[in-house]
Amino acid sequence: MPDWIPDVLGDEFTQLTLELGEDQEGPVVATLVRALPRPPRWWERPIGRLRNPLAPQRPLDDVDVLYVHGWSDYFFQKRLARFWTARGARFHALDLRKYGRSLRPGQTPGYINDLATYDEDIAAALEAMGRGAEGAASARRLVLFGHSTGGLTLSLWASRHPGVADAVILNSPWLELQVALARPLLAPVAEYRARRAPLEAAPQIDLGFYTRAQQEVADPEDPVEVNLEWRPAQSNAVHAGWFHAILAGHAQVAAGLRIDAPVCVLLSSRSATPTRWSEDLTAADSVLVVDDIARASLKLGASVTIERIDGALHDVFLSRHEAREDAYTRLDRWVRGWAAGI
Repeated sequence: MPDWIPDVLGDEFTQLTLELGEDQEGPVVATLVRALPRPPRWWERPIGRLRNPLAPQRPLDDVDVLYVHGWSDYFFQKRLARFWTARGARFHALDLRKYGRSLRPGQTPGYINDLATYDEDIAAALEAMGRGAEGAASARRLVLFGHSTGGLTLSLWASRHPGVADAVILNSPWLELQVALARPLLAPVAEYRARRAPLEAAPQIDLGFYTRAQQEVADPEDPVEVNLEWRPAQSNAVHAGWFHAILAGHAQVAAGLRIDAPVCVLLSSRSATPTRWSEDLTAADSVLVVDDIARASLKLGASVTIERIDGALHDVFLSRHEAREDAYTRLDRWVRGWAAGI
């Protein structure tokens, strides 16, 4: 197995390449990013083999977190990782095949024709995290954390793998098409086009306003650096095979999933349509129809909490300062309640 090497995010992170065989475009890999915990201060270090009673008791010392990014995306959110490591958790993020660190020359960015194929990426990540390929070979609790398309992917995975995840946290998960009523009408057409020409690309309709909104609300006190080759200002091309896979995932959610772990869904309080630039786009989700996502979230499992955050962007943790702090406050409250209640 390849070794952990320094990551592009700097000294706090390392990465591991996960070999996944080959497809029609050549060798396929995923990349697991690991956040390194802060070294214990001298007064926190163990005394021989015993735990130092002066060391703080952190609520998530027995927790593993696996984060999965969204469409046209990759992992770069340092503060999100620090949120978990500061509470004792081991944090890992997965750049799926053909995204970010895992994209190789000649590959179609982000392309997949069945979301279940990502089971291979997730299994390899869980194995590297010391949990076994099925994720349950550990006494540590497992939190799955997904954004947008990653939230859809992890929701489907958790439903297919009962008893593995102890909690599922979703940041604006893409659980339903932006025009929900059109999905049943589009599905047969999408299936036909996926069979006929899976790599046929739809016209680009992303005007780059979501990226601009993130830049407009960027906080110099909480900076993020984004590689625009891995997270372009306009999203990746939408191919017929990929779109059919997404619609199939949405249909599964609409039919009802059976996630047996508690679920927390973080969403903006409102949506805005990105047909032209306006300041409204800096305080709303311009990617999804959040009311439809809230309704779809109730079909994920028996225990679902929905947090609506005023002024949040599609990625609630990249929002304006006030909304971002609200998102972290709500996440902390939910996580502490979950950790205490298990």
